[in-house]
Amino acid sequence: MNDRPPVRELRVHRPGPPVRDHLPYGEPASAPDRIAITSRWIERGGRPWMPITGEIHYSRLPRERWSEVLGHARAGGLDSVATYVFWAAHEPEPGRFDWSGNRDLRAFVELAATHGLDVIARIGPWGHGEYRSGGFPDWLVERGLDTRTNDPAYLDLVRPLYAQIIAQLRGLTHAEGGPVICAQIENELYDRPDHLATLRETAEALGLHVPIWTATGWGGAQVPDMLLPVYSAYSEGFWEDEHVEWPAFAPFHFRYSEVRDDLSVGADLREALDGIAAADAGTQDDLRPFATCELGGGMHVAYHRRPLVSPEDVANLALAKIGSGSAWQGYYMYAGGTQRTGPHGTEQESHATGYPNDVPQLTYDFHAPIGEHGQIRAHHHLLRRQHLWLHADGHRIAAMDAAVGGGSDDPAELRWAVRSDGTSGYLFLTTYQPPKRPLAAQRQVQVTVRFDDADVTVPSTPVDVPAGHSLVWPLRYPLTAVLELRSATAQLLTRIADGDGELVVLAATDGIPVEIVLGDGTTVDLPAPPGPDCIVQLDGVRLLVLDEANANRLYRLDLAGRERLVLSEAPVYADRGDLVAHPETPHVRIAVLPPPEAFTATGADLEPPADAGPWRTWTLTAHHTGPVPVAVETRPATGQAPVPRRGGPLDRLSAPVDYSGATVVRIEVPDFTGADRALLRLRWTGDTGRAHIGDAFVSDHFWHGRPWDVDLTAHAAAVADHGVRLELLPWRAATGVWVDPSVRGVPDGVAVESATLIRIGHVRLRAEGPRR
Repeated sequence: MNDRPPVRELRVHRPGPPVRDHLPYGEPASAPDRIAITSRWIERGGRPWMPITGEIHYSRLPRERWSEVLGHARAGGLDSVATYVFWAAHEPEPGRFDWSGNRDLRAFVELAATHGLDVIARIGPWGHGEYRSGGFPDWLVERGLDTRTNDPAYLDLVRPLYAQIIAQLRGLTHAEGGPVICAQIENELYDRPDHLATLRETAEALGLHVPIWTATGWGGAQVPDMLLPVYSAYSEGFWEDEHVEWPAFAPFHFRYSEVRDDLSVGADLREALDGIAAADAGTQDDLRPFATCELGGGMHVAYHRRPLVSPEDVANLALAKIGSGSAWQGYYMYAGGTQRTGPHGTEQESHATGYPNDVPQLTYDFHAPIGEHGQIRAHHHLLRRQHLWLHADGHRIAAMDAAVGGGSDDPAELRWAVRSDGTSGYLFLTTYQPPKRPLAAQRQVQVTVRFDDADVTVPSTPVDVPAGHSLVWPLRYPLTAVLELRSATAQLLTRIADGDGELVVLAATDGIPVEIVLGDGTTVDLPAPPGPDCIVQLDGVRLLVLDEANANRLYRLDLAGRERLVLSEAPVYADRGDLVAHPETPHVRIAVLPPPEAFTATGADLEPPADAGPWRTWTLTAHHTGPVPVAVETRPATGQAPVPRRGGPLDRLSAPVDYSGATVVRIEVPDFTGADRALLRLRWTGDTGRAHIGDAFVSDHFWHGRPWDVDLTAHAAAVADHGVRLELLPWRAATGVWVDPSVRGVPDGVAVESATLIRIGHVRLRAEGPRR
């Protein structure tokens, strides 16, 4: 047997200059903070810029939670948010527009700006987003117009909508010093480029002037040159049929490839509503940069098909797109929400409204990095690691070409790629694919990248790469003006200056030895195992090498007048110079570098801080915080399952509507006065469930293997009087609903395994004393 590692080499060259000033968007050369689009990247303020955007729907969130969600989004590394402007939410009756409450687009945009976030307004008119009729008002649908075309009668109704949206955004566009940098026209419109062009022209004629105009480009869409096509990538899809074990498109997104298109996203709607078959994948676009707007931040569920997308799925797919050349990372969804309820009931897509899929009536959690009720999920932390890196070096990465070194659909082949400017770059390696079709570990991995002026081989001795990892290793990274990091088997996270000078932060990978090689070939020994105290002293710079667990706790936030690193055991964000934490457990440790002299706390008690190396650590005990087990009958009697039904244009399983035979579970909830938020977390098995507080229908859930969180916060008085009433329908495997293989095999019936009151705290830490 030959144990010698295979030769893996790739020659990279300096990319040629991009094509400029050839596209009908961007800003004049004299514009302050100018945004321009070249053939390969987006530019801002005269240098390449890699935007990081997350979808957050203001009209699906309680207005009082906007600031918290936006704060966490900014702390997660986003620099912009995208949001649908759903027509039905704003013009429920012809000519009567409503921008009040959580419909207040202007207030949402202004609040985003206070958190340092730009805004992409998805102005429709058709939006989809699992909204009934794609967000078209019922009255519009009932008129039977030739919608989504240049039919004059339809455009006569679009103009007042656009005029209203534009009035909301007046004074808030980038040219006016505001945060609105982009407008997306329509959504998933494949074969009407003339209509897309007309919509932009209409918006501009009404006064909307933004530097970037986009349209969704997947499915082989015909996007006119006046719009930048933006792409998607999902690791699963609730829109597939229940007999599909794993969508055919999904494995592709875990490989490195220059192909941008995805022919399957929205394909069921294209077929069912428009009668259009999938097109061929688009060819490589050499005149417009590779931009995404829908990297799957999670996945919704439908009644017939209920995928489980893991945090690792989300993070590894996103990283694969960077390795493939993405110049704009955009996530759908980044924060979940709740479907709106209108004059005719809840406004989700369903078989009853002509859609192929029945989705839950209320929840639009999407298992996003920030959940429907503000839950902070693991992929919020995993993605933040990537975003820290993009903030630190995105101006260089955006200008680097991507080249695939290896990796087909053969699971035995090492998948790797390089992004390079011809003299430096990053090596990407992956052994990750979801558990449905995992990849094996790779033995004796070593790669040589041949730059124009030198070769770099990393690592110096071949290493085994465990299964389930995606790696990004820097090559010839400039540490200072005269000192180069030739290579490292650790990921670059960020860099920051403190009183002792520059600090470059790297993250080790569990199971892979850290090797750091300087430009002269010197190998640097670590003074300690990777962790918060592993600091390498070099000439003019220090390296901090974190372990994976601490890398996932690392934030970079603007606190007390300067940027600081924060290691936190609870989700945190910055607000007007203060540190805000939302712990789910009473005791939390938070370390800061460079540290302020002291903190004062609201909502928690603080112990005296402890210093260790450059970090100062505070331990806090949060008030009114922590889980409380709630008594519940563990195996209630199973009610009668309704007879399965099918419906919609693709004849898929329909969600039950008859709950008359449901198992009814009543839960008395302990007092949660003082908690910032209170969730009832249910671990259960069954088919579908509804939660009521008194007469109010407050939550629903299609069981798919994850806990069901019911937000009690706004219903404290009613919960005290009535408790929570669950109506649960039993699981019947014979119905044929698709669930993930990891949760199959549950017995038929209903089982409530546990109920827990999750009390989430709100702690504000304000710095005192000298600011270092």
